[in-house]
Amino acid sequence: MTTRVGSGDHRFEERHDWPRLPEGWSFREVVDVAVDGQDRVCVFSRGQQPVMVFEADGTLTGAWGEGMFTRPHGLTAGPDGALWAADDDGHCVRRFTWEGELQLTIGTPGQGSPEHSGDPFNRPTKVAVDPRSGAVYIGDGYGNARVHKYSPEGEHLLSWGEFGTAPGQFNLVHSVCTDDAGRVYVADRENHRVQIFDGQGAYLDQWNDMHRPCGLLVSGDRAYVGQLPSHLDVNAAYPNIGACVTIHDLEGHQLARLGGVHPGEGPGEYTAPHGLAIDSRGDLYVGEVSWSAYGRRLDPPRLVRCFRKLVRV
Repeated sequence: MTTRVGSGDHRFEERHDWPRLPEGWSFREVVDVAVDGQDRVCVFSRGQQPVMVFEADGTLTGAWGEGMFTRPHGLTAGPDGALWAADDDGHCVRRFTWEGELQLTIGTPGQGSPEHSGDPFNRPTKVAVDPRSGAVYIGDGYGNARVHKYSPEGEHLLSWGEFGTAPGQFNLVHSVCTDDAGRVYVADRENHRVQIFDGQGAYLDQWNDMHRPCGLLVSGDRAYVGQLPSHLDVNAAYPNIGACVTIHDLEGHQLARLGGVHPGEGPGEYTAPHGLAIDSRGDLYVGEVSWSAYGRRLDPPRLVRCFRKLVRV
């Protein structure tokens, strides 16, 4: 079954049967997705098998990570082929091969820095890698309001950010990514904006007119933003408040919106877009924290759809 979504130059077919998991397996909820240069797809979830690797056709080729993560949050494929995983309640990030071999750990697993101290890490959320230099940027995230820059070998180079609403300040650093020029994009979730910096942390610009930007991806000359719905009762029934994926040019202009007017489980609808990836064909992968944001609040609570592939048409 497929569903057509999008408009103009950004139209997709939503594949409802991708991928097919082994009997008894479940993602539970998908926190992030990564794609490598061979268009292999790595899905990071809060299920019993936290890391699953698929071919582009949805064939499962590997699974690992059981018992390794405290609370999976962000996954990034670096330009060298490595996978970077942010474990927010584990207070660390790790670099792996696609086969699950641990190559590097930054931070001390299970031992966070003092909350609000600015020191790495207190519940880090996401890793970005500069495609030119290999420099690593880590969003630090729930317990801090910082972005930390590291060398490819894990040496701390600099940090920036503090709590607040002014340019360069943050109210929950939820995701980070880089573009081909090395600029750093930060999903400043509860300030309802994306901020842009140079590689030394100097503020460049910000994009507004979005609701709780959560997932963030820049690919070529396009940016993709997964937006969460409200977490407040007072505006929970308002239409067009998050629960969507928007597509922008690199000036921040919105080009397309994928999603319904309200959160939902139907075709073309979203509950909580949290992680995004795109492959060489322009196909888009969307992971949702649909249990945390939606399913557990239902009566009775139940697991709902948390992952889909959108094929570019």
